[in-house]
Amino acid sequence: MAEAVLQARAAALGLRVVASAGVWASPRGQAADKRAQQVLSQRGYGLDRRWRSRRVCTDDFDQHDLMLAMDHDVLRGLQAIRPARSSARLGLFLHGMTGLGRDEVPDPYYGTVEGFQRVLDLIEARVQAWPDTTALERYFPVR
Repeated sequence: MAEAVLQARAAALGLRVVASAGVWASPRGQAADKRAQQVLSQRGYGLDRRWRSRRVCTDDFDQHDLMLAMDHDVLRGLQAIRPARSSARLGLFLHGMTGLGRDEVPDPYYGTVEGFQRVLDLIEARVQAWPDTTALERYFPVR
């Protein structure tokens, strides 16, 4: 879902590439959850029908400058597989957001469509709070 929202705002944010992958993507190659597709469609986001789940690989750390995790477990998973030579910045997707009462995006998979709507609310709020890549660099400074 975050990929679809970021794709829609990529030009305004100054992003060249937006991609998503899971630390524990299972089963790999599966289409987006029907509820996620429904909620995204209702809010006017397109999700490429060819999109399929995939697992993060070590090449991702070379190909991407910034990798954001939805929760602390995923962040730890990324840190565990990150190659020592990587300069990719890692962080939590909601880092720096105030007033939410949380720093993690919950996984809506085992819930209802309303859970997907709440997750999309969080994603949209986060993305709207980033006016451009300068703001991203402030939240996730280059090490």
